[in-house]
Formats: sequence, structure tokens, C-alpha cells
Amino acid sequence: MDFKSMRIVSIDDNENNLFLIESICTDMELQVKSFSEPLEALMYVLQNQIDMILIDYMMPNLNGLEFIEEYRKKIKNVPIIMITAAGDDENIHKKAFELGANDFLSKPVNSVIFKARVINLLTNYQNQILLEDRAKLLEKEVEKATQNLLKREHETLTILGKTAEYKDPETASHVARVAYYSKLLAKGYGLSEKEQDILFYAAPFHDLGKIGIEDKILLKPAKLTPEEFKTMKSHPKIGYEILKNSQSEYLQAGAIIALTHHEKVNGSGYPNGLKDDDIHIFGRIVAIADVFDALTSFRPYKQAWSFEDAVKYLQEKSGKEFDTKLVEIFINNLDEVAIIYNSFKDE
Repeated sequence: MDFKSMRIVSIDDNENNLFLIESICTDMELQVKSFSEPLEALMYVLQNQIDMILIDYMMPNLNGLEFIEEYRKKIKNVPIIMITAAGDDENIHKKAFELGANDFLSKPVNSVIFKARVINLLTNYQNQILLEDRAKLLEKEVEKATQNLLKREHETLTILGKTAEYKDPETASHVARVAYYSKLLAKGYGLSEKEQDILFYAAPFHDLGKIGIEDKILLKPAKLTPEEFKTMKSHPKIGYEILKNSQSEYLQAGAIIALTHHEKVNGSGYPNGLKDDDIHIFGRIVAIADVFDALTSFRPYKQAWSFEDAVKYLQEKSGKEFDTKLVEIFINNLDEVAIIYNSFKDE
């Protein structure tokens, strides 16, 4: 391995010892910076990137053990070799290991042993850095691949979300507006960014079940008969049955939305007559988004309501058909609602 770019710090209050270490390091083509004052050295190694510390034990102001203890509070992985006198107590070695020293050398320093131990520790340190770099690179690659998969899933969801349009007179613009209205309400309600994202991509599936409704009913340009309306009311369960067994969290949410977006907080909705919080929050949100957009959109059997009249309808039905808090959030964000309303016009 090439150690030429690696930075070594040598600390000893004896100039002769420092000179000896410098000579051996120079012979090994290592970059070495020497300090005779341990406090100055500590400040340097804490503020600069280095690759190894060689430190004497017995020094004034701050001994080797105290130095290692302070340094290891901040830096855990840089190798440290402590240099001790031949007769030093073995307890010093034990304490140094406990504090974070990696190896020892005895004075007088033997250049052969010095080179072997320094090369061994630097090799291990370089390998550790390489492994960490590879792990970071792998993590970035995994994240990139995950984002690509998520992007493709979003694209697939967008395409699938348009499925019902080919039978339903409702347009792609309706699907887009419902998704954006829903995300706006979810954010105002305090749902997490993840939940907002799921709702945004799942909301377009609210009327998926209409693909199971006969064209003569679905496309009828007049008011439905009671029998026809009964058939129409089966579309939430059809949509739910189509999506319920999916492993995708987006399609699972779509199943919930399909089943619950026609429920009303007073229990008068369908298909299950649920009330209040028994209706999933996704269903309560999409109910408002869907009705508001349906009211303000032209259909073969009705004219579009004005923006203001549709808002008044939500206020009138608050606490009866729609969640009171969600209606309040919608009203408090009418500027953003208007932007969505004007950004996706029916063709």
C-alpha cells in the first residue's frame, strides 16, 4: 500500500526522540509533524485530519494517557501508538489500551519493530477507510436505486389511475385536481410527508370501481333511476375488491379510499354507513376533494357550479356529510385551492 499521503503526528517532550522518529518516518516516506508540547499537539489533532499518532507517555502538563483520553472523546478510529520507557509499569499499558491506544513501542525505539508496527496499523486503517467509503458508496447506490424504483412505481400509479377515465366522463384534470386537493388537506390536517405522498398517488383510484358499472348507467346523460343509482353505489366495493390484495402501500391506500370516499360523517353515506372517525382519514379527505371538484366541473347532465357556490355547499354540509376540521382546513386554504382549480382545466 502507498502511505505517502498519510499524515503522522509525533508527540514527545524530548527533541532527540522526536528527531529519531522523524528520521525513521522520512525513510518510510511518511509525512510527519512533530510536537514537543502535548497541549499544542492536542489542539492540532482535534482540528486537522490525521492518520496516526505516536505519543510518549511521560510528559509535563499532559501525559500520554490524559492525551489519549481527551482525543478519544472526539476521534475514535485514528490509530495511536504509545511509546514508553522499558521499565514502565504494565498497568500503564493496560490503562492506555482501555483509553484507546492501539499498540506500544518501548524506548529506545527499534527502527525495524517501529516500521513493522506502523505499517501494520496504517494498513488496517487504510482498509477501514476503504470499507467505510465503499459502504457509503453502496448506501448512495441503494438510495439511488430505491428512488428510481419509487419513480417508476409513481409513473405506474399515474397510468393506472387514469383507467376509469376511459369509461367515466370525468377527465384527467378531475383526477389531478382531486389528488392535489387531497394532498393540501392532508398537509393541513398534519399527516406526515409520507402519508401525504401516499394519499396523492392513491386518491386517483377513488372511482376505479366505475369500470365495473354498465355504460348505459355510467354514461347516462340524465338523472339515474333509484334502481340505477343502487347499481352505481356498488362502485366503491368494486374498486376495493380490485385493489385490496395488493402489496403496494399506494394501492392498499387506494382500496381504502375507493371503499370510503362516499361515506358521510353523519352515517348517511355508502356502502357501509360509517360515521365520524370510523371513516378512514383518507376517505374523509377524498370525499371533500371529490365532491368539490365534481360540483365545479361540467358534466353532460349538469352545469358546473361556481367556485363560491361549491365552497358554500361544503360549509353547509360540514359536520353532516363532511369532517368539520377538514372543511375548516379547506376554507382556510382557499387561495391554494383556487390555484389548483385554475391550473388543471378540463379539455
